[in-house]
Amino acid sequence: MGENPRGSLYGMKTHAWLLLAALVSFLGCTGADPVAPAADDSAFVAFVDAYFDADAAFSPSGATANGFHEYDARLEDLSRTSFESRIAQLKGFQAQLEDLRQQPLSEPAAIDAEALDGQIRGQLLDLATLRAWEHNPMYYAYLPGGAIDGLMKRDFAPAQKRLDSAIARLEAVPLIHTAARENLKNPPREFTDLSIRLTEGSIGFFEGAVAEWAQQAAGDDEALLTRFRSANASVVESMRDFAEWLKEDLLPRSDGDYALGEEHFLAKLRYEEMVDLPLPELLARGEAQLERDYAAFVETARAIDPDRTPAEVMVALSDQHPSEDELLPSVRGSLDDARQYLIDHDIVTIPSEVRPRVEETPPFARAGSFASMDTPGPYETNATEAFYYVTPVQPEWDAKHKEEHLRLYNPYVVAMINVHEAWPGHYLQFLYASRFPTKTRKLVFSGTNVEGWAHYTEQMMVDAGFGDGAPQVRLAQLQEALLRDCRYVVGIKLHTAGMSVEEGARTFEEKAFQEPANAYEEARRGAYNPTYLYYTLGKLEIQKLRDEYRERTGASLKQFHDAFVAQGGLPIPLVRKILLRESADALRVK
Repeated sequence: MGENPRGSLYGMKTHAWLLLAALVSFLGCTGADPVAPAADDSAFVAFVDAYFDADAAFSPSGATANGFHEYDARLEDLSRTSFESRIAQLKGFQAQLEDLRQQPLSEPAAIDAEALDGQIRGQLLDLATLRAWEHNPMYYAYLPGGAIDGLMKRDFAPAQKRLDSAIARLEAVPLIHTAARENLKNPPREFTDLSIRLTEGSIGFFEGAVAEWAQQAAGDDEALLTRFRSANASVVESMRDFAEWLKEDLLPRSDGDYALGEEHFLAKLRYEEMVDLPLPELLARGEAQLERDYAAFVETARAIDPDRTPAEVMVALSDQHPSEDELLPSVRGSLDDARQYLIDHDIVTIPSEVRPRVEETPPFARAGSFASMDTPGPYETNATEAFYYVTPVQPEWDAKHKEEHLRLYNPYVVAMINVHEAWPGHYLQFLYASRFPTKTRKLVFSGTNVEGWAHYTEQMMVDAGFGDGAPQVRLAQLQEALLRDCRYVVGIKLHTAGMSVEEGARTFEEKAFQEPANAYEEARRGAYNPTYLYYTLGKLEIQKLRDEYRERTGASLKQFHDAFVAQGGLPIPLVRKILLRESADALRVK
């Protein structure tokens, strides 16, 4: 949950993403000369501007989401030439950054430089080594809908101006499909299957929601509306042709292997999350946490009903699920409970009164996502709309699949999803985004931080009394923990130990008590989001940091939470460096 589709081509992460930050005061390094002259960061600041300008030019729809609206009329160039140019560009930035890191930098700049080094290395791994753009059709399928949706849903400019930008992007969409046909080589079948779902969903999106919005946005400008209709008709035709090509041409030859292998799997973790552990130790941590949470789940289920198996107890809880029509209203009606609990129990500072809107997940984004958060970018100055997306049942599903999907949204699990996605999970963390002073902290995030924080808050809230001690709420929290624990273990085994998606699905059924349809979706997600262990791994690292920080400083739980969310989405080792250094500095001052 909480995925950001603007992430890496291979990972298709989350979010939405979707950055965090708030003002933090940096003191000198421990042991540094307090009267030493400040480092000159001007060359590094210029590098940061050049790097993110190039990033925005390569990913203009992502730039729009971040609040850089000079890119609104442009669409990504996914041609082979563009990718090869980007690889060369990133190698140039890597060399420049290595030179800059040999020079004296202030501590804030040195931390930002370390974060950017991992960012660049991770992109080069995806683009140059794994060459995901040759093996994953999902990005080509997702991009058109995401690029137009970003212009429709936030009122950052007059509607006619946004429609004019949308038309420019629509005119470039067929080039995305041309690039996919030219670039893609033997993708895994799982990726092509999901791409068909995304593309077919996008057809209805362009014919329905996009056309309705354009009609309203054009107002009395008939010439603008005529231009839109022509461009949109071409997109729908191109989408239909692309869906047919995916089914009739690409799918029969989609025999590729999704597994990264140990070397590349560990490299992704090292670059993106600053996690550098041997694979046996990494796996052992996940398996141990899975067993701890499984035992706690069994014990809690027994306390609820000793005459039923744990699976039967969870099924009984999920019997209380909404219908198709009740799904979104049920989430909307329960969302403010978690926010009020934060206020009543002084758990974390809420920096804004703005609330997120609960809406259906857009059709082009329904690839294994059950719920997610999409917030304004850190440089968005006008639009405040944030969207808490909930995925409805799909019309092509049979009755059994629909029933299994809706069971996930029982009131106890929804309470935990509300915590994860909104209060005090993703949405609260995202409310700090515009406040952080450095561009790097606004525009770089890691999964262990962002998803780790959201997952951490689930157990923290129940431990703090959310749910009034009801064992059903604790059981739901533990099921959510087991879900993430299984992602941890299954992700590693899918990519390093030859596990199949079907075998992974059985793990989710047996160890996380997931309905079969949901279990398969979860396991298949691991094929294209290989390091989705970042939920549990991040949660464990945040718990460890919390305990150490509070022991050193005597801080309250709220003070730790405020300090953590103030740092942005940096990899947790960098957050640890900042918080523990500041705690040492504070003790010395005393």
